[in-house]
Amino acid sequence: MSGLDQARFREVLGHFATGVTIVTACEEGEPVGFSCQSFGALSLDPPMVILAPAKSSTSWPRIAAAGAFCVNILGEHQEAVCRAFALSGGDKFDGVNWSPGVTGSPVIDGSLAVLECTLGEIFEGGDHELVTGHVVAMEVGEGAPLLFYRAGFGHFVS
Repeated sequence: MSGLDQARFREVLGHFATGVTIVTACEEGEPVGFSCQSFGALSLDPPMVILAPAKSSTSWPRIAAAGAFCVNILGEHQEAVCRAFALSGGDKFDGVNWSPGVTGSPVIDGSLAVLECTLGEIFEGGDHELVTGHVVAMEVGEGAPLLFYRAGFGHFVS
């Protein structure tokens, strides 16, 4: 990182609280997914989102190949699900209830909200890619969000 300390950069960005998502797809009939906190709204007209998977991700290339994905916005009760999907390898869907959405992508039961998307454009972003998604379906569940702040999980209190 040209002249800047990576550990300090991570510490400073850790002071920005984010929601947590799991991005899912079905590629060749198999569910695939990963935890993603680099996610946000991009456009209202047309409805689009943006996410930033790491280039080192082994799940992302399979999701990109599927051409569609689902962003499952996690509720505060889903920390264990988030941790399972943050690990590399293994069957991340073991013990996770889900059903196929309109794009065929896994919609995880109990998610706070869901956005199903077709794959848009992919841009270069350092050690990540910036990915756009065109929203084709969405729904809202019940509960409060799972938050990530200063390398730990928490919840929202109003």
